[in-house]
Amino acid sequence: MSRYQSMFARLHAASEGAFIPFAMLGDPDLATSRMVLEALVAGDADALELGIPFSDPVADGPVIQAAAVRALAAGVVLADCWSLIREIRTAHPNLPIGLLVYANLVAHRGLAQFYGEAAEAGVDSVLVADLPVAEAEPFRTAAAAANVEAVFIAPPNARPDRLEAIARAGQGYTYVVTRSGVTGTDSIIRRDSSGLLRQLEALGAPPAVLGFGIAHPDQVRAGLAMGAKGVISGSAVVQRVAEHRNNPTALVAALEEFVRTMKAATLPGG
Repeated sequence: MSRYQSMFARLHAASEGAFIPFAMLGDPDLATSRMVLEALVAGDADALELGIPFSDPVADGPVIQAAAVRALAAGVVLADCWSLIREIRTAHPNLPIGLLVYANLVAHRGLAQFYGEAAEAGVDSVLVADLPVAEAEPFRTAAAAANVEAVFIAPPNARPDRLEAIARAGQGYTYVVTRSGVTGTDSIIRRDSSGLLRQLEALGAPPAVLGFGIAHPDQVRAGLAMGAKGVISGSAVVQRVAEHRNNPTALVAALEEFVRTMKAATLPGG
């Protein structure tokens, strides 16, 4: 079983959903970024989704864009990101670790080299946010050769044939976005995704997790009630990094508290 399969099996047996925080590697610098990742794990995150700093993150809103700018300004490069992931993988051998990146990052490195380096660092999955599933075969082939799972986004307006392709191609989990547009925080889930989640399950897609705008425990509960197997929260995490980046003690405390609160909402009766 892959780490994702083991995680979802464990959570299903306990009637829990997954809480997966997102963080930008190297934000605001390498040393603080390592503290951020450890704080997320200490808060009881079920998995991590990590970004690699990139100059044109078309799916990201201003909060996550600013995180990439901070990391790039600190001089963070891809080799630094692999080093951070290796450290987290060594410390947490059973933790699923996924990347959310952009196609140019992968293609510029070379598909085989990028996925090979990701696997060597300890990455379980890669989601290429701006890669349509219809154009994904070379990426999937390179990922499979490196034993890295390819994750795909299921948008709210996807046609049935596209959902079928996503279900066939996807591994690890399926990223279901709660709205059109870019990342950012919301106070409520603005779209009922229950129909889309049922379609994906019927098609045999990997477990669906909701993302984009998840920032409050009520949204976690609502997403799980719709049928999602978990949720991803990015901007709410990154905003806390931005607010407390100059105070490590406050940063760690804020992140651990946030993750614990969100994870508690995935528990039975939470």
